[in-house]
Amino acid sequence: MPFLDEIEPLKQTALTELKAAPDLATLEQTKGAWTGPNGRFTALMKQMGTLSKEEKPAAGKLINAAKLELEAALAARREELELKAALPKEPTDFTAPGRRRALGKLHPLTQVTDDIVRAFRKIGFAVADGPEIEDEYHCFDALNTPADHPARDSQDTFYLDTTDKRLLRTHTSSVQIRVMEKQAPPVRIIVPGRVYRRDNADATHNPTFHQIEGLYVDEHVTVGDLKGTVKFVFKELMGDDVKIRFRPHYFSYTEPSYEIDFTNALVKKMGKDWLEIAGCGMVHPQVFETVGYDSKIWTGWAFGFGIERIAMLRYDINDIRLFYENDARFLRQF
Repeated sequence: MPFLDEIEPLKQTALTELKAAPDLATLEQTKGAWTGPNGRFTALMKQMGTLSKEEKPAAGKLINAAKLELEAALAARREELELKAALPKEPTDFTAPGRRRALGKLHPLTQVTDDIVRAFRKIGFAVADGPEIEDEYHCFDALNTPADHPARDSQDTFYLDTTDKRLLRTHTSSVQIRVMEKQAPPVRIIVPGRVYRRDNADATHNPTFHQIEGLYVDEHVTVGDLKGTVKFVFKELMGDDVKIRFRPHYFSYTEPSYEIDFTNALVKKMGKDWLEIAGCGMVHPQVFETVGYDSKIWTGWAFGFGIERIAMLRYDINDIRLFYENDARFLRQF
């Protein structure tokens, strides 16, 4: 079939160009030229609708295999270029006087954050960042949070004494909005950062803590993709014995929405069967419409969890406040 004959040559040409990209900017341009909304490989995929019922299974199998191969090549080349960009531009003279080993260690929260970022980078996610002082639009309105939602109340959120009602962000989801406003799909990012809430009810809550959120937007993204990603990340962080389950929940910016429970030997040691660890869901169509994405073409998922919660489980810590007391006796253990 002429259609099937086109797939392999196009894939090989795309692989060659991806692997030859000299820098990250060129790599992103090459990605767009092949798998973006108007890319050559995307155009070939759109021709699937013209095939007969008998032809579609074989064509679909080849297309999916080629797409996976392109994604793997893209992730591998991105990792190579990021490493190259991080290397010093000039050779380092290690015999020069005055050099000495750095003192101290990384804070346990920094260690856990680095591990989380490393896990996401393995599957092609980039790191995004945004302001901690936010406006209501990016923190609430654009995320489909109604005006009477409890999270918008001053008893839950730290508002600044400004005329434009600025606030300390309550989640890193606001960065998702800022990225989607500037970048056309597909999007694959994680957003680690500090967030703030009026909550210090017990030893597991603190007015400031760290959160990391993931956002993946593309064509044909499903809950199955979300579950696979969640399972991979938590196995990387907590060990191969991790088991995951999803429970229906409500979040204003995702539909359907779920809470994620997980269990492993550490949870069993605590005397529990399951522990709630994260919230997630498919991005609500209204959120896409707000940032200018066509929700009939693009789908996506988002999920987020607290970095302190992971650190407390990993290191068997029962009081979140220990991370912020700067007690050298505590920090030396890590």
